[in-house]
Amino acid sequence: MKRILVSTSALLLLVGCGSSDDNSTQPVPPESARTERPGKQVDPQGEPVQILAFGDSLFAGYGVESDESYPAQLEAALRERGINASVANAGVSGDTTQAGRDRLAFTIEAQTTAPDLLIVELGGNDMLRGIEPEQTRSNVKRMLEIAQEKGVPVLLFGMRAPPNMGKDYVRQYDAIYGDLAKEYGVPLVPFFLESIYQDPENFQDDRVHPTPAAIGTLVDATIDQIIGAFPKELTDNLSVNAE
Repeated sequence: MKRILVSTSALLLLVGCGSSDDNSTQPVPPESARTERPGKQVDPQGEPVQILAFGDSLFAGYGVESDESYPAQLEAALRERGINASVANAGVSGDTTQAGRDRLAFTIEAQTTAPDLLIVELGGNDMLRGIEPEQTRSNVKRMLEIAQEKGVPVLLFGMRAPPNMGKDYVRQYDAIYGDLAKEYGVPLVPFFLESIYQDPENFQDDRVHPTPAAIGTLVDATIDQIIGAFPKELTDNLSVNAE
């Protein structure tokens, strides 16, 4: 019983996804920090793959070094598999879906090379602020429309509402990502934090943000879905190495 209570506590805190005091709307430029996993020879070949990681502090890398953020570790992991990937970190700590909606078009246009894939990871801060699920749904819907208008394929990272938000809120919120993924025909990771949220050791002292090792676990848990979300014309030219 004690373990269940701790795990639930971690999930409740995770909805923060960053400080509301840090809410800059300036996108991170394409030349974001890179990292290489120790002991791996990185010699990617073939077609360049441009990925735009668009989200809140879970992408921005709150409390970790720039080369330990999810986008940086994702890039390293893709390159380990022989994929010539470049992942731009467009995470902004504290961002709600409304803030993401307001900056998405500008962020896409700011990239020196059009993204081959856009990963959208937002919604945790909406829960923290008690934003109605219908508003969150509207904002995520608009982001998918913007990506569609820009001709950029999307992979949607979902979040899950904690039980203390109430049954109606949980039911409405948890339906958002699956409903919109189906409506717009985009692939979905139903709950981004699924692989780490039950273990408190996966989080920094603030009990909100993942440790560098836990971020690596998130990368390992999602990388196959990311590769699977690449446009077919791109994957036809890729040679993906086994782990």
